[in-house]
Amino acid sequence: MANGRVLVIAGSDSSGGAGLEADQKVIAAHGCYALTATTALTVQNTCSVEDIHYVPAEFTRKQIDAVFADIVPGVVKTGMLGSAATVEMLAQVLRDYHVETLVLDPVMVSTSGARLLPLDAVDGLRDLLLPQTFILTPNIPEAKLLLSRSGKESVHVDCVQDLDTLARKTQELGPKWVLIKGGHVPFKKDGTIAKSPEEKEIVVDVLVGPSGEITRIEGAYQDSRNTHGTGCSLASAIASNLSKGIGPVEAVRAAVRYVEVGIKTAPGYGKGHGPLNHFHSTFTLPFAAGHFLEYLLHRPDVAPVWRRFTHHPFVLGLGSGELPLESFKGYLIQDYLYLVHFARANSLASYKAKNREDIAAGAKIVTHIYTEMKLHLDYCESFGISKKEIEATEEHQACTAYTRYVLDIGQSEDWIGLQIALAPCLLGYGALAKQLHADPMTRKDGNTYWPWILNYVAEDYLEAVKTGSALLERHALKQSPSRIEELVKIFVHATKMEIGFWEMFPSKY
Repeated sequence: MANGRVLVIAGSDSSGGAGLEADQKVIAAHGCYALTATTALTVQNTCSVEDIHYVPAEFTRKQIDAVFADIVPGVVKTGMLGSAATVEMLAQVLRDYHVETLVLDPVMVSTSGARLLPLDAVDGLRDLLLPQTFILTPNIPEAKLLLSRSGKESVHVDCVQDLDTLARKTQELGPKWVLIKGGHVPFKKDGTIAKSPEEKEIVVDVLVGPSGEITRIEGAYQDSRNTHGTGCSLASAIASNLSKGIGPVEAVRAAVRYVEVGIKTAPGYGKGHGPLNHFHSTFTLPFAAGHFLEYLLHRPDVAPVWRRFTHHPFVLGLGSGELPLESFKGYLIQDYLYLVHFARANSLASYKAKNREDIAAGAKIVTHIYTEMKLHLDYCESFGISKKEIEATEEHQACTAYTRYVLDIGQSEDWIGLQIALAPCLLGYGALAKQLHADPMTRKDGNTYWPWILNYVAEDYLEAVKTGSALLERHALKQSPSRIEELVKIFVHATKMEIGFWEMFPSKY
């Protein structure tokens, strides 16, 4: 059943690198949901297993029943079972709940060498569980032990073809699919066994299916001590892939590659066999969904620049009414010229958008800009400045630099890059107007600039800010952490351009 839910029945590892702890990390890294039933608690670290407390089989059964009664898993994955009683209980569970997809990792010995499954439990696993197993994932020693306990002739592995034979013989014990993990016996590139450390070049995992077809998955040998929990992690990755509806061959292949990279990028924790990097291909954004802008404006590299913008002497002069009128007139003219290009940039954003909602949002913002431009014209007219005079005015260098930066970002960057370049203007005016409007020190009566403040707390402008903010929040979640850092740099530079815009004209004479 492909429902993205995996029930793991296994032991707990206090070091976090194997067992249930590793299983849950792997399943989460694959975008699936982990359910658990605990069979044992271990006292262990990367060097050794010091002690084991076995959970009674009947208690583990209660955990399993509770899971199936509420959140039915699509795949069951087992790890350390610990005792013959737990093996017998699990065999009955599989029958009771008609489990079709069991990924069985026959955990018998830990990476550090501790025995984790007594021989009577090995026999129970062979007789009761293997016939109900969808994919069995033994390493070479585990497969040999299962064969010897079954009275079958063992296989001496000297070449890749011997792994094929070992996989087929193990499959005769009942599983539909068998994956023999070849990490214990590295080969030379020609497929023969490596007899010295220098000859270890490749590792081959062999998968055999129901009709006897063989799939070999070859990878480069890694001389690494960071192999704690590789078996648990591989089986959980396979289970996760199966739970998403991926076929067995590709589920196994993807899982093998996942573990390869987990070893290669391991953090190096511990003094013994260290854990893998389970989240090597998972991006973690530095903000919670819906809070990108809050995160952005409070970053230590953004906040000081943002404050310089929103608390610039030009802005404070608007609130106090002390800004020289000629400076304001000059600003209005240059801002009108800026809005022409701002509208062009937002139109370009609509063109770059990939869905109708974002296209419509861009068009909506352009409409708001058109309204804002009309307000500028009305304001200028009240000062005796005509539209013809405005359009005949030469752009100030700061205006040209800002607008061309935004348009250049629009041409050279993607949609989100352009939106970030536009954001300081859209968000900033709303923020500073709200700030001035709420400030008791802002003059209202007799302040020439009070109507200007009201324009940017009006419903139509607030709607534009809301639309633009929603766009940014929605698309920020689709970015990688490295892309977020690039976008922050664009935002900071564009904000500095806004500050340069204020500084075109003196705040005081």
